[in-house]
Amino acid sequence: MKAFVHEYGNLKLRDMEEPVAGEGEVVVALRFAGLNRRDLYIPSRRGDKADSLILGSDGAGVIEAVGPGVTNVRVGDEVIVNPALRWYANSDAPPIGFDILGMPDHGTFAEKISLSAEQVEKKPSYLSMEEASVIALPGLTGYRALFTKGQLKEGETVFIPGAGSGVATFLILFAKNSGAMVIVTSRSEQKREQAIQLGADIAIETHSDWSEELKNETIDLVIESVGRATFNRSLGVLKKGGRIVTFGATTEDTIDFDLRSFFYGQYQLFGSTMGSREELRGMLEHMEIHQTHPVVDKVYRLDQAQDAFDYLEENKQFGKIALKIQD
Repeated sequence: MKAFVHEYGNLKLRDMEEPVAGEGEVVVALRFAGLNRRDLYIPSRRGDKADSLILGSDGAGVIEAVGPGVTNVRVGDEVIVNPALRWYANSDAPPIGFDILGMPDHGTFAEKISLSAEQVEKKPSYLSMEEASVIALPGLTGYRALFTKGQLKEGETVFIPGAGSGVATFLILFAKNSGAMVIVTSRSEQKREQAIQLGADIAIETHSDWSEELKNETIDLVIESVGRATFNRSLGVLKKGGRIVTFGATTEDTIDFDLRSFFYGQYQLFGSTMGSREELRGMLEHMEIHQTHPVVDKVYRLDQAQDAFDYLEENKQFGKIALKIQD
């Protein structure tokens, strides 16, 4: 089968052995896969390792084979892949044994994948296969950050620096579904306009004076994923006693902030990563109730995966990038 892999420090399309379904496993014939920023970082983390690793965390397809003991799905079922491995019940932090699909396990940038039957969910019928392939990792990340950790409530205001990322588009959609006010930032005028069209109430320029721009707004919750470049600025517009949830650092990981101002302000800081199967199912239910469709910016063929990586690395996208694996 064809697969997009990392080996000997390089990304390439190559033939790989077809997977089989072992005890409790299924084989999914993938139709589409979703590209995530995590996929960009894996090559540098692996370095020059010789073994071939199939990249990719998100995907959707059709069950082609089931192994002994599998009862939750049948051959022919349309499913999405849950990339949060071995995290089933909601908990304050991931359990021991938690990994994200795509390293060290083979991922979804291939014609087929074998994995535990516990890691697939029925595809929402109202979504196309293309749409379904991009929702699990970014949608789950946003859902946990917004609701489990951030405890967003109807009528509150949430501030999201960086409007164009896949997670950010889910955050906008989910927050608006829940009756919240949404404020975002972007350097790109086009992305600010797209965020407003998606439902954001206010979109401001990244390099503007946030405190001045938002002096008449009361921000209850900040969802941060940029890191050093924006963390203190985000904290500066958060109301006293407000909540800030961080799930990523696309700039630098290490930040400095004034601890005394932080505890006098009675701020609440939460870390968040991915989410449990329980939360994924909650997210799918939320999406179905509101008939929420993800934003798919661009679709590439599997043999164009390197072009898709380049596009994502240049931050050109608004929403998600999908790879078409097969018809």
